[in-house]
Amino acid sequence: MTQIDTQLQDLRQNAQDEIASCETLDQLEQLRINYFGKKGQLSKVLGAMGKLDPSERPRIGAMANEVKQAIQTDLDDKRTALQAAQLEAQLQSETLDVTMPGIYRPQGQIHPLNGIIDRALDIFVGLGYTVATGPDMESDYYNFEALNMPPDHPARDMQDTFYLPGGNLLRTHTSPVQIRYMEQHKPPLRVIVPGRVYRRDSVDATHAAVFHQIELLAVDEGLRFSDLKGTIKEFLRQMFGDLPIRFRASYFPFTEPSAEVDLQWQGKWLEVLGCGMVDPNVLQAVGYDPEQYTGFAAGFGVERFAMVLHQLDDIRRVYASDLRFLRQF
Repeated sequence: MTQIDTQLQDLRQNAQDEIASCETLDQLEQLRINYFGKKGQLSKVLGAMGKLDPSERPRIGAMANEVKQAIQTDLDDKRTALQAAQLEAQLQSETLDVTMPGIYRPQGQIHPLNGIIDRALDIFVGLGYTVATGPDMESDYYNFEALNMPPDHPARDMQDTFYLPGGNLLRTHTSPVQIRYMEQHKPPLRVIVPGRVYRRDSVDATHAAVFHQIELLAVDEGLRFSDLKGTIKEFLRQMFGDLPIRFRASYFPFTEPSAEVDLQWQGKWLEVLGCGMVDPNVLQAVGYDPEQYTGFAAGFGVERFAMVLHQLDDIRRVYASDLRFLRQF
């Protein structure tokens, strides 16, 4: 037996012992380099093969390959074992108890104004109405003139308007959408129009410069004021319940006759909306024949409904973004 035989046997035994006692993957990698690196122990042993008798070299070469393969197998087995142990330790440390309750995160809620809009639209869609919308910036024609309010009409003073450069304005009501819709559609039609409107009002507990309206419009042959009353009564019944309602004569430039509707709420009569039969001039402005068609319209302020339904004392609360207030809804 040559000296290289002894060195290879010792190398195999030492490697086996060291690999068996290895505790981490980093230590195992260091052992691999120590044995198989360019300057490793196996390279040092094989470097002496040049001094052997040529007849011994094949045997020593075969023996060296066996030692190398055995060490490599031990390294692979140990690596697999260490990786499995590492994974098990990780699973133990990161174990989740799926029966534990989750972390509560409060969900967002419908804003009280959006809730009333959704509720009103749902009622009218159920009555066969179509939802329509239009631009917030309007022309004088759509906001006033087509609604039977020519430039010198005194009714324009009823709505203090935000005028914009170029002759446009911020709409003072959602009625312009009715005109735009009628221009694009022929009777019969039933449409409900929600939207934001703008007026130069002084902001206080019951007024805002920017607020929301919902208007309805129906045009068909033979519509009468009794059809309007029936529609309004059914809407208010679904919105507020079965409460006393009264109609009072009023004036709006785009309806004739016109009325305001009061609701008896908590022992008091509250004005909730305005309505009337569409003025023939408005029908003519969109190309309808007022001798053939009649129509009715109504409108109400969403903030007004919110103050009544939710018993609010100040309209400004719905715009304050105060979570203590909004969480009540």
